[in-house]
Amino acid sequence: MTRKIRLGISTCPNDTFTFNALMNRLIDWQGLDFDVELLDIEQLNVRLFNGDFDVAKVSFHAALLLADESVVLPSGSALGFGVGPLLLSAQKNEMPKDETQITLCPGKHTTAALLFQLFYPQTTQVSHVVFSEIMPQLKSLQADFGVCIHEGRFTWQDEGLGLVEDLGTRWEKETKSPLPLGGIIARTSLAKDTIATVQNVIYDSLMFALADHSAALPTMRKHAQEFNDEVLMKHVDLYVNDWTKDLGTIGRNALNTLSDRARDIGLIPADGVNLNVFDM
Repeated sequence: MTRKIRLGISTCPNDTFTFNALMNRLIDWQGLDFDVELLDIEQLNVRLFNGDFDVAKVSFHAALLLADESVVLPSGSALGFGVGPLLLSAQKNEMPKDETQITLCPGKHTTAALLFQLFYPQTTQVSHVVFSEIMPQLKSLQADFGVCIHEGRFTWQDEGLGLVEDLGTRWEKETKSPLPLGGIIARTSLAKDTIATVQNVIYDSLMFALADHSAALPTMRKHAQEFNDEVLMKHVDLYVNDWTKDLGTIGRNALNTLSDRARDIGLIPADGVNLNVFDM
């Protein structure tokens, strides 16, 4: 019997680029039957907590909380240097300083929210909204700060907003490590050979995309917040790299560093499980 895999991925361009060939069955599914759903990253996090997916792209913040029942796949991650969320301000030259101010984050379990918690603890009030609402709400002065992800990294200056800090750059300076944003996790309730096959199909889909970048553009445009092809490809160039192909030793060490930092602030217990990468 064909094994159905409930797969959840985000609508961000690096995922629609990576998974275009899988979604459109341009590659061999190797005996599996994928049921794919595309959602905002925080919706994916929540749905995974609810048990709705066998395999899903999630924030590594969320993955930390599911580390005892899942493994990170070697391929499909967003991890690197210069890829971090930006802390933006509604008015230039403002800094987070007290609870009369409001900071918007793109979801309680996003790595962006974890970074704000790491670097600006006990400063402002935090409110969580869909990532695409952050810049519009800053422009209309409904909030003071926002942690911006996805395409907004390339368009925030056009919106007249201020840059407080590149949170990824700060992570890199403090840890000497690439920033792990999100990855593909599989539930350990799946058979090991099934997880291995899922990994192989995802890798094949990524390699298909890398061989012909333009083939994925229709799918990317369909789900993106930004329709400028140049911006979409800048997003891919930034977030799809050698660590997306395979986390390798550096990627695995970065996940251990994130686990340690999360443990330092009590996000996971002192004896909590580190993020574990699937061993083929």
